[in-house]
Amino acid sequence: MSRPIVGITLDSEQPGGYSKFPWYAVRENYCSAVARAGGLPLPLPHEPDLAESYLDTINALIITGGAFDVDPSLFGDKTRHETVITKDRRTSFEIAVTSGAIDRDMPVLGICGGQQLLNVVLGGTLIQHIPDAIKDALAHEQPNPRDEPGHDIKVTPGTLLHKITGTETMSVNSAHHQAVRTIGENIVINAVASDGVIEGIELPAKRFCLGVQWHPEFSIDPGDLKIFDAFIEAAR
Repeated sequence: MSRPIVGITLDSEQPGGYSKFPWYAVRENYCSAVARAGGLPLPLPHEPDLAESYLDTINALIITGGAFDVDPSLFGDKTRHETVITKDRRTSFEIAVTSGAIDRDMPVLGICGGQQLLNVVLGGTLIQHIPDAIKDALAHEQPNPRDEPGHDIKVTPGTLLHKITGTETMSVNSAHHQAVRTIGENIVINAVASDGVIEGIELPAKRFCLGVQWHPEFSIDPGDLKIFDAFIEAAR
């Protein structure tokens, strides 16, 4: 069976470091995780006007994370926390391609900031800065390396995530200062941390629409590989 084509959203950076001109980036393990599971990874440049053309080409979509935030005005907040950094063209493209993928019932996997973007697309809101919003919060920006677990989560029985992973607990890494505050219409919460932070969401009305707040491409927990396997299977 041919490999389904999986669009992977890129990050973008201003001049400096790799190039004296603006440049795109994607961490290698996003692509290798897709390839291992049987997919064909295809990074997607930020061209909002071409979102439909990309969707005509791919079979599934991964919305990646990054060191930036969704503009708070997009989910109705009137103020912006001092820690918020936006990448407006990237967000415009990700909103367009994610909305289109959901409309087509294409498999969608939102990872870390990708889960937050997915929640906003589906009508939800975000916590702009966890330490200011949740008392005694865990270290969601973990101090240890990202390829090690940062904390555990509880998986909600009966959800798609539970069906995929076959477990009610997972050890996950953690690299975020924002999180889902309120969920959009028809969204189900499928995982939470011990401090109450929402760690996973899904949209049951679609064949595969899943968001996870951690980075399963690092394959820290046995469930991480299963997430990619189920995602690629849904794309076939």
